[in-house]
Amino acid sequence: MSFASTDSATTHSQGSAITAEDIGASGATAPEDVARYALTLGDDALILAQRLGWWISRAPEMEEDIALANIALDTLGHARFFLTYAGTAWGKSEDDLAYFRSEEEFRSCRLVEQENGDFAHTIARQLLFSHYALGLYQGLLSSADETLAAIAAKALKEVEYHVDHANQWVLRLGLGTEESARRMRLGLEHMWPYLEELFEDLPEHEELARRGIAVLPSSLREETLRRVRTVLEAAELQEPACPPARSGHRTGCFSEQRGYILAEMQSFARQHPGAQW
Repeated sequence: MSFASTDSATTHSQGSAITAEDIGASGATAPEDVARYALTLGDDALILAQRLGWWISRAPEMEEDIALANIALDTLGHARFFLTYAGTAWGKSEDDLAYFRSEEEFRSCRLVEQENGDFAHTIARQLLFSHYALGLYQGLLSSADETLAAIAAKALKEVEYHVDHANQWVLRLGLGTEESARRMRLGLEHMWPYLEELFEDLPEHEELARRGIAVLPSSLREETLRRVRTVLEAAELQEPACPPARSGHRTGCFSEQRGYILAEMQSFARQHPGAQW
């Protein structure tokens, strides 16, 4: 299986890149509408990192334990970039935004919030989100906002490995035993209804896309689905015939899982606010 990754807070072996500290020290201040957009992207990455981190010491094999841990670190790094940049608009740090916002203030999509389930469920979620993220970061490379473009350049190199990792596992499970294929089908059926929310154009997307800053989510749909369907066909799996789940329109509504995720993620910081080590 081809997979390699590094911590997103460091320099990738294929080239130098910014760090979250660079963003904070640059003096750049995000306009409020750009900050809200960056916050949405950061929330997706942060919640996904938290979900993936659960697999550390629980993955089905030692190599996979390390692989999922690396992917979690990558996505946590992406979250740090976006939250640090978003925070410049409101005088807040990445920690302020990660640990001291309420459930209703988060703007993460429902796909990344879904429970890990068994290993095939997690791989199904990774397949869908990583292919979406690949197109997103490719589009943001040409953003008129230099900070967003720099973040995308860093994140894209890592997401390419996330895509390969998910592809290889879908093939391995789909073409493996009858039981592994069954579990992969169930994982896809569970995650598929939450895919359409990723491609939903909201007013803030449309305005920022018009100014060349953001990627219009709907523009990612066709290519993302084409790539995902190619993998499913190779794995001899069918695209689930599931209606889309109700969207929360990134408003903080309609997510029963988010509160449980945040309770786990935020508890230590809230018990010891301002602690440093």
